[in-house]
Amino acid sequence: MQAVAWFKDVGIADRPTVGGKGGSLGELTQAGIDVPPGFVVTTAAFEQFLEKLEKIEPIRPRVEALDPNDLGAATKLSEQLRARVMGEAMPAEVEDALRTAHGELCADGQPVAVRSSATTEDAEDASFAGLQDTFLWVLDAEAMIYYVRECWASLYSVESMTYRRKQDFPEEGVAMAVVCQRMVDARCAGVMFTRSPTTGDKSVITIEGAWGLGSAVVSGEVTPDKWVIGKITGEISSREISDKHARQVPAEDGGIVEVENEDDKRHSPCLTDDELMALREVGRRIEKHYGKAQDIEWALDKDGKVLLLQSRPETVWAMKDAEAKPVVAPGTNAMSHVMGIFTGGAKK
Repeated sequence: MQAVAWFKDVGIADRPTVGGKGGSLGELTQAGIDVPPGFVVTTAAFEQFLEKLEKIEPIRPRVEALDPNDLGAATKLSEQLRARVMGEAMPAEVEDALRTAHGELCADGQPVAVRSSATTEDAEDASFAGLQDTFLWVLDAEAMIYYVRECWASLYSVESMTYRRKQDFPEEGVAMAVVCQRMVDARCAGVMFTRSPTTGDKSVITIEGAWGLGSAVVSGEVTPDKWVIGKITGEISSREISDKHARQVPAEDGGIVEVENEDDKRHSPCLTDDELMALREVGRRIEKHYGKAQDIEWALDKDGKVLLLQSRPETVWAMKDAEAKPVVAPGTNAMSHVMGIFTGGAKK
């Protein structure tokens, strides 16, 4: 049983072991994209912990039996299962492996982010983004271990369980890996879409960002600046600079805190044109690597270096494309229906 896997040793094909987020961060690392270093607490560690719990009382069969439309039952079950996860001791060998990995990653006392990485997360046909937990600016190994358990427990949140039941995911295949990654003390951060999220246009990249940590953008606490950039030409066709009233920054005792922005910062763009071009280039590289449109989380450190925190398949427009019926049957000459119109007309 391997409890820990480092980003440099895994890729997207390892999703069953390291989850969607862990697989993506490993894939990006191996592709030469700048990613803050880290490791994944594997699904094997979770399975060992869950096996211990299920010897006392089943968990997965209870989730399988849940009616996703019965909010009362889902809430009650969630409370029970999360309490069990948080109340049970982590297997000693798993805890030891986590402490050793944390010591190696954070030899100089660097803070980490602890992020859920479910096996069902970031698939091409369904997005579980936001259904599990993330904890930022975690200061030591003790806190990291606690938040790993919180991520395991978040697999049994009301939202996560009911979504899985509605999507008819077999519970037997559902497991939780957890990413532990060095934090970026970001000057600004945000998201990037290599296909327009509003129109589906594949020729543009949309970038959204705000001052401070990206959590403010992802959570919707701050309205981000927004740019639309030609994927090939680099032309900036749209600029929307918002009133960014606040930013999220590290708290002294761990976690994050929101602070007000100064008046001049509120209305200033968080990215220069050169930084936009650097992000565009990274977005193009990642899309080319995966061969499909991506939804990307990024951060710029205090030196202006672009760092990637996540990349997942874009799902909204991809699913619309899949649902659209082709005008011409597969394997048919694309011009035959056009010629048929003319020849048919000639016979009349």
